[in-house]
Amino acid sequence: MSSAILQCEQLYSERDDRVLFADLSFSLAAGEILQIAGPNGAGKTSLLRILAGLSSRFEGELRWRGQSMLHNCAQFHRETHYLGHGAGLKAVLSPLENLRWSCALRGVSQADEAIFGALDKVGLSGYEYHPCLALSAGQQRRVNLARLFCSSAALWILDEPFTAIDQKGVAEIESWLAEFKTAGGMVLLTSHQPLSPSLGANVIDLGAH
Repeated sequence: MSSAILQCEQLYSERDDRVLFADLSFSLAAGEILQIAGPNGAGKTSLLRILAGLSSRFEGELRWRGQSMLHNCAQFHRETHYLGHGAGLKAVLSPLENLRWSCALRGVSQADEAIFGALDKVGLSGYEYHPCLALSAGQQRRVNLARLFCSSAALWILDEPFTAIDQKGVAEIESWLAEFKTAGGMVLLTSHQPLSPSLGANVIDLGAH
């Protein structure tokens, strides 16, 4: 088995004087999927935001490729892609325009051909120029997911990626996760539903911490 690329040791975080998790340690290596489970309020989103560098309300050690995040955060952010619980879209813009904006924000140079390919992969061929406000909640979620295919990230951090997605769509997303894993990618995600056993995901239940 390959050595750990992401290492999290002795993580502690609290909110409103309530401990969310303590002494939480885990690691992630190439080709691994880790699901963060637990009831509402257990700290799942808080943990992902910490790992994505969006929150500093924690104690503990984070390392990426053997180096402390304090000294390696730039490389970490270049090699990861975080999708939050919300769609994160400009509603008046089209899927094409949103992905152009997203790529520019991340400093990723992507030709429209690649963006069209990403939208086709998530089932939005023919909707490239529709304003996102005219799309269903599930279609908006797919626009958000298309961002993953416009990057070359080694780690996907996904907060509830199945939200607003029907059963067929869930199976599609799981197939994308499997493809990414097979290619050596890493996935850290939250989900209230169990993943397919075929993904071979490890699970951390924050409700048990």
